[in-house]
Amino acid sequence: MQITFFGTSGGVPTRRRNVAGIAVRLPQRGEWWLMDCGEATQHQILRSDLSFSQLTRIFITHLHGDHIYGLPGLLATGRLAGNAPRTHIYAPVGIEEYLRACWQLTNAGDDFPVEIHIVKEGTIYEDEEFIVTCRAVEHRVEAYAYAIAERDRPGRFLVEEAEALGVPFGALYGKLKRGEIVTLEDGRRIDGRTLTAAPEQGRRIAYSGDTTYCRAMVELAHDADVLIHEATFSARDAELARRSSHSTATMAARVAVEAEVKSLLLTHFSPRYARGTSIEPEDLLREAQEVFPATAMARDMLRIEIPRRRDVEENVKGDVENSEVINP
Repeated sequence: MQITFFGTSGGVPTRRRNVAGIAVRLPQRGEWWLMDCGEATQHQILRSDLSFSQLTRIFITHLHGDHIYGLPGLLATGRLAGNAPRTHIYAPVGIEEYLRACWQLTNAGDDFPVEIHIVKEGTIYEDEEFIVTCRAVEHRVEAYAYAIAERDRPGRFLVEEAEALGVPFGALYGKLKRGEIVTLEDGRRIDGRTLTAAPEQGRRIAYSGDTTYCRAMVELAHDADVLIHEATFSARDAELARRSSHSTATMAARVAVEAEVKSLLLTHFSPRYARGTSIEPEDLLREAQEVFPATAMARDMLRIEIPRRRDVEENVKGDVENSEVINP
């Protein structure tokens, strides 16, 4: 699985950071999903190697402008291209009225190839490979956080052990792979379950959108490989975070600790924190790392790979430091 950050600023864009938008590319499926769609997201997509024609699902956390202002333009571009697939949009109540008003007032028509799903807590999408769930989180408006979970894969068939037992290659292998019991010519009975490795645990991503600290976010993110969490404010501005129902970097780290995630990526930083000010962006990173060391700071056009758990035991901090930044 691959994550690309299109925007990491909170509220308004800056010269260095666009507003919310994150792509999740799915392995071996030729498609990708979008989490939130702030202003100018489609410009960021054009800077990446992702194709509009492979975008199939968009998940909106809430209806604040820095998370949805880019959606009408993105959909219009896909429609004009003429080859866009049917796009499924998952969002809170109000998204359909918003899009319909945009299309009508700009005389864009209403025949967009989209299907809108109003989200509620629980499983909102699943197929043979992935499950997407959401939980209501604490913000000034109705807001949800999402988790994308890859289903576990069956354990690998232990060919070497089957050969050592003298199992002849052929039809018996298929039965053993299915966990059946087979009888060899010499009368030995072999249980296929003993020749299968443990199931391979699927990867899991949790994305907060906008929220202050809440138990729902902890529960949704449990055991995630990567938690992407807003860190709008520094701990020194905790009162601002509480009044606006946002999180500090320390709150995000607290969620990571309590959810027992493998790694934390901070995003959605207030533009008030800039180089040369009394609080710089790196200060937020240090605050979080004091609570949860496996924390990194996202930046626009950062692209990271999430390896399978069998392939790596290290946290994502090292991956971010060695990851690719697209067209910086």
